[in-house]
Amino acid sequence: MDRQEMAAFLRSRRARIQPADVGLRAGTRRRTPGLRREEIAQLAGMSVDYYIRLEQGRGPHPSRQILGALARALRLTDDERGHLFHLAGEPPEPPKVPSQDVPPGILHLLERLDDTPAYVLNARHDILAWNDMAAALMTDFAALEPGERNVVRWLFTGPAIEQFDTDGYAARLARESVADLRAASGRYPGDPGIARLVAEVSARSPLFARLWDEGEVGIKRSSRKSMTHPVVGEMELHCDVLYVPERDQRVVLYTVAPGTPSHEAMKRLRVIGIRDLSVR
Repeated sequence: MDRQEMAAFLRSRRARIQPADVGLRAGTRRRTPGLRREEIAQLAGMSVDYYIRLEQGRGPHPSRQILGALARALRLTDDERGHLFHLAGEPPEPPKVPSQDVPPGILHLLERLDDTPAYVLNARHDILAWNDMAAALMTDFAALEPGERNVVRWLFTGPAIEQFDTDGYAARLARESVADLRAASGRYPGDPGIARLVAEVSARSPLFARLWDEGEVGIKRSSRKSMTHPVVGEMELHCDVLYVPERDQRVVLYTVAPGTPSHEAMKRLRVIGIRDLSVR
């Protein structure tokens, strides 16, 4: 615990909050900017003496509950909240559920990739955003209900899983997906969405249930993929996974080697788009 640095941080964050920001009257007797110490203590639900000692760098080690209350009272951003926890010698509290909010910069990236299929996954394997090329390669995502846009559910309850015993790529993808979802369940132990997904797919897929019970843990990384597109035919794709750590999301991109038949197929796919394609 870095008491002096934490004390300075608390003072600086308190000084920037105006009484009106938290529904208090400013009055006429305030000599310094920001809230008074007793006001922060009241907002955080702690004694004034306890808070004063923290600001003076002589307080006890605060609990995670106290740190959370201080973060709320001081209106800290997510980054500032993490910094406060680190100063107290505590790992920051993880988010309780996987993020559904895709950063604007990532959405802009998808739009710019007009010749490369790309989509965004969260830790639950929900597809949150995609570009036109991804829809042309895989399925018309816009035609699906949001709850149906989940890679694990597709993989283990759709026709592709029938290739598990004969297709090495399908077998590897199945194992990697289950190991990745188990790792996510450890990061979000209280997420009801992951729990529901595991229960549903386990009931519908004996293969998923068996792989889940094996307990493997791993993070999905880049790989190669062979597929037969219903319109442009055989394609050899390289699947790259780019991480967005602040949201625990991944941008998945499918690329092809220039000058290959797959490259020509990808160019045809760009022209064809999603017309005449049914959900697969």
